[in-house]
Amino acid sequence: MRLFGMKAEKTRSGLIKSFLEDNYVSPGYPGIGDLENRGREEIIIKLATAGGYQGQELEEALDSLHLFVNVMQDGDYVLTADDEWVYLGDLGDYFYIDLHDSPEDGTAHRRGVTWLKSLPRTEVNPAIEALLHAEAVVTQYTGVLPAAKVELWLAEQTAPGGAETTQAHVKVDEATIAEALAVLKEALHSPDAERRERAAAAILQYAK
Repeated sequence: MRLFGMKAEKTRSGLIKSFLEDNYVSPGYPGIGDLENRGREEIIIKLATAGGYQGQELEEALDSLHLFVNVMQDGDYVLTADDEWVYLGDLGDYFYIDLHDSPEDGTAHRRGVTWLKSLPRTEVNPAIEALLHAEAVVTQYTGVLPAAKVELWLAEQTAPGGAETTQAHVKVDEATIAEALAVLKEALHSPDAERRERAAAAILQYAK
């Protein structure tokens, strides 16, 4: 299990709301087509052919897309943030939607997300704060993650006097939460034992 940061503001303003309501993340980079099963060499050819990317910008686009398409895996974790809140989610597989492959939209490259928790930015563990300030669109956390579930680790803040801080709820509508819970309940019957465990942990965490 790995942890990644996503910079929504690097692609288009207002994306956080879309990410949360429609349960996905996207790094942007329209106009290069489906990248499923495409390695670094093929991705850089697609970027160069599309035009508009040169020098450092080309390298940054390549690194972000390679992380998003090939390094991220189903079951890894992602952080994204707006000015006040940080949102933690459980990642799904990469997929491509041609309908959204335009400069105006730019969210054709996607991974589904089950959103688990939100926290005020002031309460995020300092050890992963660098993810929220990285210049790249997609960044992988390279430090040592604790054995505990990441969503619990991020929230383990203690107020003066030993009292635990109050955790904020993810700012999404009730219909979206119900839909996400339905997906998790279905995952409880998956033949994959690890997937069942993650689904159970997410449901129990939501119920707290």
